[in-house]
Amino acid sequence: MELNTIASVVVLERARSEEDSARASLLECAGRFSPAIEERSSDTAFLCVLDITGTDKYCGPPSILGRALLDAVKAIGVQACVAVADNLHAAICIARGNATSQYPIVVRPGEERAALASLPLTVLDLTEGQLETFSRWGIRSLGMLAALPNEQLISRLGQQGNKLQQLASGTWQHHFVPLEQAFTLHESIELDSPVEASESLLFLVGAILERLILRATNRVLALLSVTITLSIEGGGSHSRTVRTAVACNDRQLWLKLIYLDLEAHPPNRAVLALHMTAEHGPVKKVQLGLFSAQLPDIPKLDITLARIQAIVGEGCVGSPVLLDTHKPDSFAVKPFAVSLGRAPRNPPAARAAPLAAIRQLRPPEATTVTLCNSRPTAFYFRKSRYRVEQAYGPWHASGDWWSDSPWQYGSWDVIARSDANALLCCNLVNHLSRNSWEVAALYD
Repeated sequence: MELNTIASVVVLERARSEEDSARASLLECAGRFSPAIEERSSDTAFLCVLDITGTDKYCGPPSILGRALLDAVKAIGVQACVAVADNLHAAICIARGNATSQYPIVVRPGEERAALASLPLTVLDLTEGQLETFSRWGIRSLGMLAALPNEQLISRLGQQGNKLQQLASGTWQHHFVPLEQAFTLHESIELDSPVEASESLLFLVGAILERLILRATNRVLALLSVTITLSIEGGGSHSRTVRTAVACNDRQLWLKLIYLDLEAHPPNRAVLALHMTAEHGPVKKVQLGLFSAQLPDIPKLDITLARIQAIVGEGCVGSPVLLDTHKPDSFAVKPFAVSLGRAPRNPPAARAAPLAAIRQLRPPEATTVTLCNSRPTAFYFRKSRYRVEQAYGPWHASGDWWSDSPWQYGSWDVIARSDANALLCCNLVNHLSRNSWEVAALYD
């Protein structure tokens, strides 16, 4: 007779983050069928109870609801058992005793005792002392416990014995305590071995994205941004965030955006764990009018912006925003977003007179200015001398008044004519701190 021995045993730690993600996914899945949910989970098993009173018109009879709930749980990759009964504790015991059932178990009202009779005592939350006592008495099932004389049972176990007997017969009443939990989108996965290949990493990202999108879709929501955090070998993490111009649940689009971002900013070592969170928002649908402007194709727009950002650098692609300051050329770049609001029915009337256009010179061109009574009377610009015919100003401006080192300058708008009778309208800037002049802009 040969004996097979094992050289060593490796004990894997529990992945608490993945368990939390699975718990959140199951609670959201249950929330699709009833807003009233009570969680009864233990340290080693997830268990929740749904109050389906009044859901017949929305979800159908209990048998159809149970089938739909079981299919929804299987869709997120979890094996479960669904039991339907009028009594909360009866449903819990039946679900515990039939954990491997492939079909929902529906118990009609009044048949709870018969459905519980064959189940073992382990489906109840018994202490070791109670299990030992019932074992000495030869009680092995709920039916045997329910058949015991009530008075003799109470005399030996007290009111706790009365409660256990009512639980075994499906008559113990319970005050339903619904769970209220904030909706968040986050998923995690810990890897058995380090991953370096980008293809393997994207395969895992795709699987997690599918779960995030499914959870958001169940609540009629869409993803606004996705943040991926990679735990890398040797300690530390690598975090990236991608956004779309409009909230959407297009899995291929998100995969492409994450691929382009990680290709431009790859982790410097192998990946040990993956954590993804998503910001959600309402699904926006707009019906355009006949004369409304054509909106860009959102997926193509997002991918194009991501490719441009990979070339010009992060933070260099978006929409310009003016800052609340008097500093020249002061602006910021915000992420580009497509406005889905309705176009105005009556477009603004055309102006009677066209506006002058200004062309900013970058960088400004230095010049020499002749002053008379502190007003410019002549200046040089591109090797030509100009005589000032009209001058408007000065407009003194500075930076933020609370700054320790504010900048100051005086601006003049002038109309000038050259010796060759060429007309020039421009903006002259006098830097007071260093007493120098520049031609900052030209008016067309």
